[in-house]
Amino acid sequence: MTATATTLAGLTTGTWTIDSSHTEVGFVVRHMMVSKVKGRFSKVEGTITVAENVLESSVQATVAAASIDTRDDNRDNHLRSADFFDAETYPELTFASTGIRADGDDFLLDGDLTIKGVTRPVTFELEYNGAAGNPMAGGNPTAGFSAETEISRKDFGLEWNVALETGGVLVGDKVKLVLEVEAGKSA
Repeated sequence: MTATATTLAGLTTGTWTIDSSHTEVGFVVRHMMVSKVKGRFSKVEGTITVAENVLESSVQATVAAASIDTRDDNRDNHLRSADFFDAETYPELTFASTGIRADGDDFLLDGDLTIKGVTRPVTFELEYNGAAGNPMAGGNPTAGFSAETEISRKDFGLEWNVALETGGVLVGDKVKLVLEVEAGKSA
């Protein structure tokens, strides 16, 4: 499929609601300088407002900080604590788009990401995966998107770490955010 600056096949104008049960907000971070740990946030909600010209569309999303899941309860509890996300004080991570730019057949999605009360600009590499009628939603359309970016966790006040005897640190600074998003549109 070839994207144009103004239209995408099957993506009609209006508000599309993010389907949290078919959306994953994932991340990858280096651990002990030798491996990578993957995790995800299980509670996400938001909307995609599609304009006549898709480059004028917008995205708003909210993730529950306490919904972090790395498949290790002790690590997850530590990540929810004040050392990292401080989920009790800052219960949500948010993203609000500020613009969309064409990038070949794909797009660059610019926006403001807020984590732990700190807002920074980010750019996601965005791919539109298409749209289809959803038989589980009365035939209403469902669209899919994939997006990735890399952030510095320190830029968002997530600075906790431990120095290793062999050099380096326990938790890497660079975090890759990987999104698989499904959104549905009501009739």
